[in-house]
Amino acid sequence: MSGGGFSLNNAFNYSEYIIRKKVFSIMGAKLHIYNSSEELVMYSQMKAFKLKEDIALFTDEGMETELLRIKARNVIDFSATYDVHDSPTGEHLGALRRKGLKSIVKDEWILLDSRDQEIGLIKENSTFMALLRRFITLIPQKYNIELRDITIPAFRQNFNPFVTKIIADFSEDRKGLLDRRLALAAGILLCAVEGKQD
Repeated sequence: MSGGGFSLNNAFNYSEYIIRKKVFSIMGAKLHIYNSSEELVMYSQMKAFKLKEDIALFTDEGMETELLRIKARNVIDFSATYDVHDSPTGEHLGALRRKGLKSIVKDEWILLDSRDQEIGLIKENSTFMALLRRFITLIPQKYNIELRDITIPAFRQNFNPFVTKIIADFSEDRKGLLDRRLALAAGILLCAVEGKQD
């Protein structure tokens, strides 16, 4: 896997991102992705009430240049699989599959390569906190990416009742094992989809 990934504006070359989802009307939500300097690097407008998630990420709010597309294979189900494509090249980067029954207690996703082979896991870092969060929704989530022999504390959620914000930090991936495009797609799904399925 590539650690960086090509993009028109180097959007995938950062080690830390801020992913913000703000519901702006009953018609959907706005998704902003910033780098650690709080510069906008990607943007998406998500439509509400879609039976199949289809998230297109653009370079800015003008939505003229598409960088990444995350698309559900089927109508949203308990163990939904989301394919991730590099939009400029059309390359299928891999997929993310939610572990249905396991995610009842502790949210868990499988990272798949372009041939649907498992390459890693994304898990809430604490079973106790995950159980507690089922009753006290104010508790923010934290997720680790388990990849080969390393664990990367990659995602942490900041609680706000109006704005969902996830900090994606890939700085512990010192060997460059993670394709940033696939890793960032995981953070976007955690921000955009996970909350709707609890």
